[in-house]
Amino acid sequence: MNLPDTMRAMVTEGHGDLDKLVLHGTWPRPDPGPGEVLIKVGACGLNNTDINTRTGWYSKAVSEATTGGAYETVNADDPTWGGAPITFPRIQGADVCGRIVSVGTGVDPARIGTRVITDNWLRDPDDPLNKSKTGYFGSERDGGFADYTVIPSRNALAVQSELSDAELATFSCSYSTAEGMLTRAAVTAQDTVVVPGASGGVGGALVQLAKRRGARVIAMASEAKHGDVAALGPDVLLPRAPENLRAALGAEQITVVADVVGGAYWSTLIDVLERGGRYTCSGAIAGPMVEMDLRTFYLRDLTFTGSTVIDPEVMPNLIRYIEAGEIKPALAASYPLEDLHAAQTAFIAKAHTGNIVVVP
Repeated sequence: MNLPDTMRAMVTEGHGDLDKLVLHGTWPRPDPGPGEVLIKVGACGLNNTDINTRTGWYSKAVSEATTGGAYETVNADDPTWGGAPITFPRIQGADVCGRIVSVGTGVDPARIGTRVITDNWLRDPDDPLNKSKTGYFGSERDGGFADYTVIPSRNALAVQSELSDAELATFSCSYSTAEGMLTRAAVTAQDTVVVPGASGGVGGALVQLAKRRGARVIAMASEAKHGDVAALGPDVLLPRAPENLRAALGAEQITVVADVVGGAYWSTLIDVLERGGRYTCSGAIAGPMVEMDLRTFYLRDLTFTGSTVIDPEVMPNLIRYIEAGEIKPALAASYPLEDLHAAQTAFIAKAHTGNIVVVP
């Protein structure tokens, strides 16, 4: 296949505001190294990590909610969520759907032409279960906000689906994050799960994936989005932050809170957990600093689990769910790559339900 030597790429040139995202029309096209594949990007999803990495929100110097703008104090030596400081320039974007167009040495040429989505956790092949030896696609190495991208062959997972590239580009980050949380919290059909922020990409995925496990699901979202969230199948829909959550829940016995919101409402969520309940977290878009009464934690025998690096089986399981039609995409909007500024502005505004993607 004749491939161009250059490509269009939206390049993040440093921590800061949207002006740090610069479109280049003749960026060098990468070549796959040993064990790698070159993907022609069909679509690439947006996620909170794109915003948080660009703005420097992962820095411990930042204590406020995710805003999407530049922060006055950022320690550039703080790690990204992938575990190491980011280096610039960097092509972000993790949720790639596309086709393999070239392979490096050691990869079966029969993979060329395969439609794939990405497993974004870059593991040490000699020590794949060691979380300290992981990086993230679009953070520790260039990602998918470009015409082409390179990734280890083992991270390019074949998928057979009639869904569009844009629809498939909604799954990798949001749904693997959600499935990782539910796996770590050992959610089963015996549980009742509260999902704050259910209108977001991860929140909506949590609703679907918890229901797939047979759990009872109580979704919380702004009432203007209840129609969209209802289509995901929760058993109960509540406002985003009821003044009296316990009263709003009635007789519901909450065994799990699956949270990517955090912020000032956090302690209210913890207070409704039953004895022996579990709290699982993979985000804090409303703010990372929370207040906690340790007596609630230990007197109720609660278990807290952070969830970032997913277990290796999560992405293959998601492929199986997609191919079986057990989960569905929640595609809110698609933007051309050159309109990534507008796409991120819409993402930050949170007026949408589900996921936003860009298409080269």
